[in-house]
Amino acid sequence: MIKKENLPECPVATTVQLIGSKWKLLILRDLLTGKKRYNELKRSLPDISQKVLTASLKSMVNDGLVIRTAYPEVPPRVEYSLSELGESMRPVIQSMETWGSYYKDQIQ
Repeated sequence: MIKKENLPECPVATTVQLIGSKWKLLILRDLLTGKKRYNELKRSLPDISQKVLTASLKSMVNDGLVIRTAYPEVPPRVEYSLSELGESMRPVIQSMETWGSYYKDQIQ
């Protein structure tokens, strides 16, 4: 997790630092529906590179937004899910979805 002293003073800047990339937002969106394996996330985000997906997930785990669960199986199985902190982003993502729909309606 990021240390408090390393976060920006502005709460909006803190949020942008944590989820400001389009990929992190879309990963959060996908995890709002439940646990996902790596390949499920990759399929739902076809334009994301493996490197960016891996780095984004690692960053979100380190920031405390996502939980990575590895099962001791062969082949290894790993699942990603939202932490309680990540789950608290639900209303933010839903508001973004509502506004995005509104915007699309306005420009048509």
